[in-house]
Amino acid sequence: MPKTIYITTPLYYVNAAPHIGHSYTSVAADCLARYHRLRGEEVFLLTGTDEHGQKIAQAAAAAGKAPQAFADEVVERFRELWSLLGIRYDYFIRTTEPRHEQAVREVLTQLRGTLKQATYQGWYCTPDETFWTQEELGHQSGSSPTCPSCQRPLEPTNEEGWYLPLRANQRWLQAFVAEHPTFVQPETRYNELNSLLEQPLPEYLCITRPKSRVSWGIAAPFSPNHVVYVWFDALLNYITVPKFLGRAQELWPADVHFIGKDILRHHAVYWPIMLHEMGLSDAQMPRRIFAHGWWKIGEQKMSKSLGNIVDPTIVVTQLLKDQPYAADVYRYFLLREVPFGQDGLFSEEALVKRLTTDLGNDLGNLVNRTLSMIDRYCASRLPLAAGPGCAVDDESLRSLATAVPAALEQALSELNFSSALETIMRLVTEANQYIESQAPWSLAKAGHTARLHGVLHVLAEVLRIVAIVLQPFMPSVSAAIWQQLGLEGVPQRLSDAARWPGISDSRALAAHPVLFPRMEAIKTG
Repeated sequence: MPKTIYITTPLYYVNAAPHIGHSYTSVAADCLARYHRLRGEEVFLLTGTDEHGQKIAQAAAAAGKAPQAFADEVVERFRELWSLLGIRYDYFIRTTEPRHEQAVREVLTQLRGTLKQATYQGWYCTPDETFWTQEELGHQSGSSPTCPSCQRPLEPTNEEGWYLPLRANQRWLQAFVAEHPTFVQPETRYNELNSLLEQPLPEYLCITRPKSRVSWGIAAPFSPNHVVYVWFDALLNYITVPKFLGRAQELWPADVHFIGKDILRHHAVYWPIMLHEMGLSDAQMPRRIFAHGWWKIGEQKMSKSLGNIVDPTIVVTQLLKDQPYAADVYRYFLLREVPFGQDGLFSEEALVKRLTTDLGNDLGNLVNRTLSMIDRYCASRLPLAAGPGCAVDDESLRSLATAVPAALEQALSELNFSSALETIMRLVTEANQYIESQAPWSLAKAGHTARLHGVLHVLAEVLRIVAIVLQPFMPSVSAAIWQQLGLEGVPQRLSDAARWPGISDSRALAAHPVLFPRMEAIKTG
């Protein structure tokens, strides 16, 4: 039995509402999951929320709420956003779930023999909830060093805890990474990991926090005065969920962990070492970790602390409020604007430009012109092919259209969403040019009915293929095009997009309102 494709997002920290960075990761993961379903494969998409730790307790206190009540409210914001954006997950894990907490305690009990109890002296970053030794801080000295990750001030710390060996596993991890060049992607992040492993890792990772300082967390099973380090707790969800659902054999190892590049160390160093210490073999390690880039405004990374985040809900429900498929417009922008893995610049102008050019002028125009001509010249019924072959003037477009599925497979095997969409939009552009070159209106005027119907049949077939291949990226638009063509059900398998012809009966078109109404350009200044 083929293994189920197992895809994960990170667990999103609920100290504040979701922003564009969270939605970017989830849209990409959802797109890949939908693509594999389109191929007829079984898929399991896991997402959820990370709800323990000092930052949650502080945010809850600032809001005048208990940590659990505060987390419950923020979690609903995430669930609502995923619903708005069409994120189709298979399980939503909350780290405050009793069975997750129990699974974490079981792992800690299993690892107790490898853990070291010691007193830590060094520096602590509360925003990142991470310890740093003086050795890791390097040239920084004095009474106020800053965090190498977030550049915020560190606090001196002296406390007892339980420690997982890191440096003792470094040689194994270096060998594993060298033998698995696609373990971390893109290549820039793989190189970053190799550079990190060329330097000595910290000897240990502290995986507990004293209850006297951090009370909101999972109690350590063998140390009543400690709670579990929030990152240790959260990372374990990737393997504890399959276990407590009784699907470990079917799902593990994970096929893709989608993460942001700022949490590469946690996923590419701590996580495999945790699994190795739990007794998992090299063959049981996650197959791929993809660390995508950041969205910026200007040259500045978006962050909650800087207050310059983009709220996807506002973008979809207010900026794009007149768009019937606003969520799909947003999804398209995220996946098309920059190659996945690189940083991107967000602006309202850039979003509206993609909507106006790619979606309105190109895709929407192709759908509207084609269906309007079928209304006018074919009594609103899909024209059928004149024969099994294709006219000479049609062959180039047919070949391009039926080659799209293979191009998609290549692009998405590399998680290159932008390239995949570029391939689809190239077909859309060629189809619009085909309309101009074949001039159906001239064929109708000259009475060349057979050729006219042949041209419109070719265009209808292109729209059928576009509806299928767009499904992972823009599911609602895909379904709308399919429905407007008068086709039954939902777009079929990816393999159906390689068949020509695929329209076998002269069915009536459905109503076909404009997919992407024009909107005023965003004014600046």
